[in-house]
Amino acid sequence: MSRKDKWLTIDELAAYLKLGRTKLYTMAQQGKVPGNKIGKQWRFDREEIDLWIKSGNAANKKQDRV
Repeated sequence: MSRKDKWLTIDELAAYLKLGRTKLYTMAQQGKVPGNKIGKQWRFDREEIDLWIKSGNAANKKQDRV
C-alpha cells in the first residue's frame, strides 16, 4: 500500500489500522468510522481516517458499547 493511496478499501484500512476486517465492516455500517459506500464496496479517505484517529473520535466511539 503506497502512502499516495488516497482511497483505501476495507482490507487496506484493516491492515492500516491493524483491526479485523469484520470489526471494521461493522463499524463502517454503524457510521462509527468515516467512510463511503460506492455500490457494494466501502472506500475510506486516508486523510479523513488520520484526522478521525487524531481527534480522539476513534477512541470515543468504543464507549458506545454496552
